[in-house]
Amino acid sequence: MTTEKGEMIGRGRSAEIFTWKDNQVLKLYLEGSPSAGVEREAQTSMAVHKAGLPVPETEGIVEVDGRLGIVFERVEGRSMFDVLEKEPWKLFRLARVMAELHATMHSYELPELVSRRERLEDIIRAVAALPTNTKEAVLKVLSQLPDGNAVCHGDFFVDNIVMSARGPIIIDWGGAARGDPLADVARTWLLHRLAYVKAGIPERWIIPPMRALFHYVYLRRYLQIRPGSRKQITAWLLPVVAARLAENVPGEEERFLALIEAKLKSQR
Repeated sequence: MTTEKGEMIGRGRSAEIFTWKDNQVLKLYLEGSPSAGVEREAQTSMAVHKAGLPVPETEGIVEVDGRLGIVFERVEGRSMFDVLEKEPWKLFRLARVMAELHATMHSYELPELVSRRERLEDIIRAVAALPTNTKEAVLKVLSQLPDGNAVCHGDFFVDNIVMSARGPIIIDWGGAARGDPLADVARTWLLHRLAYVKAGIPERWIIPPMRALFHYVYLRRYLQIRPGSRKQITAWLLPVVAARLAENVPGEEERFLALIEAKLKSQR
């Protein structure tokens, strides 16, 4: 199926977002993107929407200009990131909203999703930047961590939450899987406290104290709702950080390799 796309309204590392027909958007993947990843995101998005999670409705996959894309319901509203940029005094409330949304997501189980632990293992094995002995040590740690069946987003961050009139809506399900919910929280921890932020995030969000405060409020609220501890979450940081290297984010590799080695050394 080929149809004329509208204006571009967004762009990420892997795809561009265009208007599409009435009340829809097209997430058009960049040239060379694996078709398996596009199909997985479409299927996962349909599954979590059907399960009742606050997710845009998915129409299906289309081909435009020789590239694959997914057609989604258009959700009107600003991302939580945009709200923070314009109204930083809402930090405490938004951090709690994010925690409650994450906890709600983790109360759902979808056995048909791929395993989060197996997916992390596959990603880590493919990271060229990791020396073989380091890779094996990280994989050994990963093998000792618990599995689970909770729905895990895999990239739960302020830029992937749309504050709509009907409540917060979660987008970008390409990295979703089933597993230990604390592995998903560890990924959010990485994005809040360790990762470089993308171009366009406001200067005030880049400031470490603001990121730290937002994360503190988010994590405290999450642990009030769901079982777990900071120690159990940080146990997942080693494999989560190692897998992050596969994303080739400029400026992170050297710092994350040093962090991985330090964590492994502390465990010997």
